[in-house]
Amino acid sequence: MRIVYRAQNLIDAHLVKDALENAEVPAFIAGEYLTGGVGQLPAMDYVAVLVPDSSIDIAEPIVREIDGALTQARLAIHELDDDTGDLLPATG
Repeated sequence: MRIVYRAQNLIDAHLVKDALENAEVPAFIAGEYLTGGVGQLPAMDYVAVLVPDSSIDIAEPIVREIDGALTQARLAIHELDDDTGDLLPATG
């Protein structure tokens, strides 16, 4: 098994795992249950998605696509927050 993705949080890990399994690539989340043990601290570098060595070539482009989409979503949220001071669009 090899790590193909280091997740910022458990939700991201599950999104990647689900995308991989949708493509019939077996995937496993390592460190999923460690996040409860760290309490209020951020669980950085504890959660990773692993696939069998034989599936690396199939998994890597899928992971890149999901990671790119997650990065763009985070940037959009950050820009929205910077522009308005709020995460919700203004009503008017």
